[in-house]
Amino acid sequence: MKNTPIDSEVVNRKIKESNIKEVGKASIREIKKLIDQIEAETGEKFIRMEMGIPGLPPNQFGVQAQIDSLQKGVAAIYPDIQGISVLKQEISLFVKNFLNIDVDPEGCLPTVGSMQGSFAAFLLLSRIYDQRNTTLFIDPGFPVHKMQHRVLGLKYETFDVYNYRGEALREKLESYFSQGHIHSVIYSNPNNPSWICFTENELKIIGELATKYDIVVMEDLAYFGMDFRKDYSHPGEPPYQPSVANYTDNYILFISSSKAFSYAGERIGMLVVSDVLFNRKFEDLLNFYVSDGFGYSMVFGTIYPLSSGTSHSAQYGLYGILSAANQGKFNFIDDVKIYGEKAKVMKRLFLENGFKIVYDKDENDPIADGFYFTFSYPGMDGVELLGKLVYYGLSAISLAITGSERIEGIRACTSLVKEDQFGDLAYRLRLFNEHHGSK
Repeated sequence: MKNTPIDSEVVNRKIKESNIKEVGKASIREIKKLIDQIEAETGEKFIRMEMGIPGLPPNQFGVQAQIDSLQKGVAAIYPDIQGISVLKQEISLFVKNFLNIDVDPEGCLPTVGSMQGSFAAFLLLSRIYDQRNTTLFIDPGFPVHKMQHRVLGLKYETFDVYNYRGEALREKLESYFSQGHIHSVIYSNPNNPSWICFTENELKIIGELATKYDIVVMEDLAYFGMDFRKDYSHPGEPPYQPSVANYTDNYILFISSSKAFSYAGERIGMLVVSDVLFNRKFEDLLNFYVSDGFGYSMVFGTIYPLSSGTSHSAQYGLYGILSAANQGKFNFIDDVKIYGEKAKVMKRLFLENGFKIVYDKDENDPIADGFYFTFSYPGMDGVELLGKLVYYGLSAISLAITGSERIEGIRACTSLVKEDQFGDLAYRLRLFNEHHGSK
């Protein structure tokens, strides 16, 4: 090991103590813990790119609304499992204002973050058909969604969308759907970890095939409106956040408050179920639930035993945020554009020092600058690359844990990197390139 910015003896010892066999194959939380320990012993600050944590202060409309509700005593009262009425109304209005989609408030459900929303959806969808037992992941994707499947003992299949953009996506999806064992499909848009964004044509393909084969589409909108190539920030005015909901009635949306609203700590998200699906009946649900109604089984058969709803005061916090956004008092896109600005600088620094961007196109258009980007280094796969980067004070995650077939790739998150760290980032990348560049 050459002379590196982080003491290699400390790094070696901490890796050994962590029981992590290969850093490049470790989970996000394992890497976070390892880097925390190295920083604590060396006193050296890493360029932290492993965690998708908001890097901005919490939304003040939410904070004030939540404080007001606590002062009124809501902490002593159980909220309705299906969510408080005023929040459900605002979720419905938000979906109309920013997606141009009509959803009855009844199908707008607050959850303990989008993570609980996905857990509940996976559980329920695995039971709507006795003869269908598999979820299809359009990857790369959020690793914890597969962890949730493993915990629940559910089957899933996956493919990397990299080579199936545009019309090629139709044939690839149909090859799975036509077999008759898929009950649902999930993807994120914008995508974690690659930051690709599906085009309207691709969303139309997904929606048309979902209707043709009667498959439920789960669309993870954790990074709502954060494709900064277009301005989705004006309520009730186009352009709107693109969604498969324009092309099928078989959809569930996961909308997070963590990134777009910087409200991650309160664990409050939104599960939005189409009117058609919410009111639909599935006979096979009676094998597990007292009702064959999808919406009823979601609320009283799935969310109820999971958590009896979500935090009362956090619901009022989210109500305050959505109300301000719906009225045009709070431009949430303006607040988070800093992520795209940082991504532009960071990608330039990587490219100048011998690295390459892995997922770089949306069909024919250059990928947006945003919350994440992916990179590689010639001659190394992602596992090896990440294992070396920690000695240079750079932390990220390997695409190997995201379902990506681009084994050379690494995912970087821009949120926790400060502008005053760009100099350090440039120096460390330059040193890495000097040590590992072609001889």
